Amino acid sequence: LYGVEVSPTLISNVTNKIVPLIKEWQNRPLQQVYTVVFLDAIHFKVKQEGHIVNKAAYMVIGIDLDGNKDVLGIWIGENESAKFWLNVLNELKNRGVQDILITCVDNLSGFSQAIAACYPKTDIQKCIIHQIRNSTRYVSYKDLKKVTADLKPIYKAVTEEAALLELDRFEEHWGSKYPLIVKSWRQNWDELATFFKYPPELRKLIYTTNMIESYHRQLRKVTKGKSIFPTDESLLKMLYLSTMDVVRKWTGRVQNWGQILLQLTVYYPERVQVR
Repeated sequence: LYGVEVSPTLISNVTNKIVPLIKEWQNRPLQQVYTVVFLDAIHFKVKQEGHIVNKAAYMVIGIDLDGNKDVLGIWIGENESAKFWLNVLNELKNRGVQDILITCVDNLSGFSQAIAACYPKTDIQKCIIHQIRNSTRYVSYKDLKKVTADLKPIYKAVTEEAALLELDRFEEHWGSKYPLIVKSWRQNWDELATFFKYPPELRKLIYTTNMIESYHRQLRKVTKGKSIFPTDESLLKMLYLSTMDVVRKWTGRVQNWGQILLQLTVYYPERVQVR
């Protein structure tokens, strides 16, 4: 456009200027208490020693006592694993996070044990949407709409007791044809049903990982043109710059925060101190 040649080396040298900023951001002190923390990973292809490998970018979004949300950090690792998540949680602790009231996660095996090892008092809410996706993975196409519709009364129930009755009804209807669905819901029930003890405003916030998935969609808009990243660092640079752009637009508090906070002070009187 301007008649100037720009080499890949020059681009790297320019973008290297942000590496110290990323390190400073990644190591900044965090708040002592977060009400809700969303943990999820997004996957990318990266070159490594002449091969193309799948890498997981581990993302953490926290909502503080004032109802403001922030990205607490980004970590690049090989494949998503509970062990790596434990490292992430320990790093949050080392940066000052003493307590998390509720964590919202997907159904990765071992995830709950990693959270319990680091934050034993934290309530764990497994994402209902992930559970539905896992449930319908093996359903034949002709049954898909009906199975999805019959799962809805379970997670839309007013109380946990009513939800368990709906799960029994689902088992009566579909248990013989799709026993794995029923088995999965029952095995994961304790952490799928966490949201039932909370009021509607808080339920809506925690029963899915929508907040972090919305953030992932913003990142995908920027990274979709890059099918393979040359290094972990180049991936981290792009994710950091995109994240700064997203976070800049997060100016308001979470909807109905005043009401949610009052409820949390009742549930956690020792752990939530209203300033």
